[in-house]
Amino acid sequence: MTTSVLATDGNIIENQQFTDPVTNAFVMRTRFETSSSLEQARATLEKGLSQFKPILQLRDNAAPKRALVMVTKESHCLRDLLYLLELGELPIEIPIVVSNREDLASLVQAHGIKFKYLPISESSKSNQELELEKIILEENIDFVVLARYMQILSPQFCNKFANRIINIHHSFLPGFKGAKPYHQAHAKGVKIIGATAHFVTSDLDEGPIIEQDVAHVTHASTPEQLISIGRDIERRVLAKAVRLFAEDKIFIVGNRTVVFG
Repeated sequence: MTTSVLATDGNIIENQQFTDPVTNAFVMRTRFETSSSLEQARATLEKGLSQFKPILQLRDNAAPKRALVMVTKESHCLRDLLYLLELGELPIEIPIVVSNREDLASLVQAHGIKFKYLPISESSKSNQELELEKIILEENIDFVVLARYMQILSPQFCNKFANRIINIHHSFLPGFKGAKPYHQAHAKGVKIIGATAHFVTSDLDEGPIIEQDVAHVTHASTPEQLISIGRDIERRVLAKAVRLFAEDKIFIVGNRTVVFG
């Protein structure tokens, strides 16, 4: 890799690598400067590395990745993304936010971002996803962020945008599905609550995990306190996952992720 980068008249700034002991897959992330164009650098690297037959991904990080954020009515994850974006601490662009409800329209528009209301029903789901695909194409979207979007995407949509849709999900043991998971957790006396950010697949909440975090709670915690703690973990975990994706630090190996710090 070093020789190939040098052949582009490049200078390596950062390099990370990992060999998976189970699959023997070798993963490398290299950040480098070069006077060559992106196309020239790609051609040079492909030629120099051809004997290894790598899956090569090359991107000019001067252009931030563009995210389509999807929400329903809970605002904590969206607010955190918008806040970090304003601070310049999130290296992405958010040209548009899509929702199946209108609750968060004013919040989004106050940040100078387009808001698109796409209501959904069982009969209109396929049409809504066609609209989503149109938006992704028109806005040149690189990835989708489900910031507490409370709808299930179709297997067809998930497969079409595989490893490009990030979701945030509460994490409990045992798992509590359906309405009011934090109330269910309180009723069972859980001692740890948390959140998981993962890629979306056609298997509900079973996609490759990107980031997780937890907090210890006690018998004295009320359902409302659990909700508050859970929201805080969810927003932090999602923001970190988005940043990792934006910085090209996530690699898929089978159904697992290799995540460079």
